[in-house]
Order: sequence, then C-alpha cells, then structure tokens
Amino acid sequence: MLSFVAQRIVKGVFVLLAIIVMNFFLIRIAPGDPAAVMAGEAGASDAQFVQQLREKFSLDKPLPEQLFIYVKGVASLDLGFSFRQQMPVSKLIAERLPATLLLTLTAFAISLILGITFGTLAARFAGTWADTAITVSALLFYATPIFWVALMSILLFSVYLGWLPSFGYETVGANYSGLAHVKDVALHLIMPAMTIGLFFMATYTRMTRASMLEVKRLDFVKTARAKGLRDNIIQRRHVLRNALLPVVTLAGVHSGTLVGGAVLTETVFAWPGIGRLLYEALLQRDYNLLLGVFVVCSAMVLIFNLVTDLVYRLVDPRIEFAS
Repeated sequence: MLSFVAQRIVKGVFVLLAIIVMNFFLIRIAPGDPAAVMAGEAGASDAQFVQQLREKFSLDKPLPEQLFIYVKGVASLDLGFSFRQQMPVSKLIAERLPATLLLTLTAFAISLILGITFGTLAARFAGTWADTAITVSALLFYATPIFWVALMSILLFSVYLGWLPSFGYETVGANYSGLAHVKDVALHLIMPAMTIGLFFMATYTRMTRASMLEVKRLDFVKTARAKGLRDNIIQRRHVLRNALLPVVTLAGVHSGTLVGGAVLTETVFAWPGIGRLLYEALLQRDYNLLLGVFVVCSAMVLIFNLVTDLVYRLVDPRIEFAS
C-alpha cells in the first residue's frame, strides 16, 4: 500500500504542475488588465501609474518568466500576493478554506447517508409505491436548479417560518462562544448544506438502487437464500456491500469537485468560503488569487481521489492496490 500511495503522490505532483501551467496561461489570455483595474479603483488612470503597478506585480515581464516565478513560489508554498485584497493569497485561502470544508463535507455526508438509505429502500421495495415515490423525489431534486432550491429554502425557512438564518456563517455581533457558537454555526449551516446535499443525494439514490437490483440477480445471492439466511442479513452483508463500489466511485469524483463547486451556493447564502472568494477574484481580475484557489481545489481533487482508491480496499478486500 505504501508503494501505491507513493506512486500516486508522484503522479499527482506532475498532474498538479500541468494544471498550474494550463490555468496560468488560460487566465493570462483572458481580456482585461488587472493593473488598469487597480488604477481605476485608485482614481488614477495615467499611463505612468499603470506602468508602476505592472512593475510592482511583475506584470511587465514576459509570460514564461512570470510562469517560472509563480511555479517557483508554489513549490515553496507561496501562492503569491493578492493585489486587490493587499494580503498573501495563502492567508486569504487559509481563512476561507475551513468554512468551505465544513460546508462541503457536511453536504457530502448528508448526500451519502440519505442517498444510500433511500436507494436501499427503493431496491428493497422495487416496483411498489415506495419505490416510485423515492425515485420520483430523487429525479425531482436532481432536475431542480440548485440556486432555485437555495432561494426557495430562504423564502420558506427564513422569511415565512423564521426557523433558520438566511445568510452568513454566524450571527454578526452576537459574539457567541462554546456550545452557543457551535449551535449558531450549525443553524447557519443547515440550509446551504442541505441545498448541495439534496442534489447529490438524488444521484446516489438512483445509483444505489440500480446497483443493488443488479447484485440481487447474481448467483452468490441466490446461494445465500438457498442456505436459509435471513433477508436482512442478505441485504446488508451480501447485496449492499457489493453494490456500494459504484457508489464509492461516483462519490470519489464528487468529493473533489464539491470543494470548488460550491460557488453558487456560497454566493446565495453569503457563506465565507473559497467558492465565494473565487467569484470575487474573478470579478476583480485578481490573477494571483484566482490561480491560488485553482491550485488548492486541484490539490483537493487529487487528495480525494487517492482517498477514494484506498476506500475501495475497505469496501471490497478482493481489490488489490495497483499503480
């Protein structure tokens, strides 16, 4: 296993380097001059001031030289300096990343637990009204745009019922501490986490149902029934465990994309994560901040994919590690 992990890490470094180079050139060829944007915000637009800004942030150097400087900085964990926020990019991301991880991991757990539970029930009662209700509900959540679910959640649970706060990470000015702070953050977390979780829950529900119905037809399940094992044991030990592998594969793909894919949800709910930070950097032409967020998101995808490969072994011990 150690050899497998080491090989994957080495490959991941090369993949991350390729992503950094590609993103660097894609952002640089985008229209708009960040120096001109900064000069406009400062109330000065003369050519001399713009040139001074370009020299200060190394925007006057050739692109290959800019790329070399940036890659060298990333290798030493220096993601550059945000000219718009006037702060190191690594510090900005470090401040926002915990909020994003809290949101995405909670949403991921909700989607997996609900998806596998409802998928198992749908497969258990296939062809009945319960199966139809679960399948239709999953399809409805999958087809409904996330931003619409987010807005309707705010209108229902915050505006009309007043049960949950409508935006933010915590109550501004409340200065809660201890359990009161945990409860406050949890209340703010419910709606954005459920908004993301319900969308992916629909995918896991359908995948679990289809996979379990396929496994039920295999010979070893028929043999287990012929031996007189109880149906609950067959469903849990034989059918569900073997049906989980495709779900784990899909969850591994989603777990990486969740980190950088919460831009819309974080914007609607004013959640202070890196998704919202990415959106702000895009509007402000903040190249270094954009690249920094891309690097962190790419690294998280690679890490989650490696973890997924390791989880395969736990789900099915017959799978061997291979590079």
